[in-house]
Amino acid sequence: MIRVLLVDDHPVVRSGYHRLLEQDGDITVVAEALDAENAYRAFIQAAPDICITDLSLPGSSGIELLRKILGRDTAARVLVFSMHDSAAVVRRALEAGARGFVSKSAAPEVLVAAVQEVHAGRRYLSPDLSRGLLEQSGNDEAARVASLTQREFEIFRLIAAGRSPGECAITLNLSQKTIANNQTTIKEKLAVTTSAALVHLALRHGIVGSVG
Repeated sequence: MIRVLLVDDHPVVRSGYHRLLEQDGDITVVAEALDAENAYRAFIQAAPDICITDLSLPGSSGIELLRKILGRDTAARVLVFSMHDSAAVVRRALEAGARGFVSKSAAPEVLVAAVQEVHAGRRYLSPDLSRGLLEQSGNDEAARVASLTQREFEIFRLIAAGRSPGECAITLNLSQKTIANNQTTIKEKLAVTTSAALVHLALRHGIVGSVG
């Protein structure tokens, strides 16, 4: 039996995927969480075989959760399951250590197949993503996003989602001066000069959903 931790901030979504996964007969959901903090705690307590996480979570993102889990257990298997599936986002997740990435627009059976593949020790990318990644592999903008460090990416995501520098500092446990310095570096790396341009770039690459 494959033991799964399911992380998504929408209870109805979690319930649906919970039923979908357990219909397979070889998968059981041993824990659920709505945010990164509770997910990390559940990972420690339940010791699942696989953690399935969305990227858009309250507070810290799924990428930050992935980093924390792998920081504790380098052999942990994390599968990202998200509606944000641009080349830049998928590349960021895989570089952070995700064993697979499934788009929420994929057919339901794809998630089950991904869990089985990742549990067997193989990496998995849902078929609907492969073509998009190939088509966008030469995209300079996506490459610039991928060049951000983990800290820079988290600050970029929070700012693009409408968080103030003070809120970013609290969420990431950093000083406002550090946030400001990183914000300048992020704009330079992404070749944007205004906060509005930064938000539009994040929207184009699915790093945040619609804001406002």
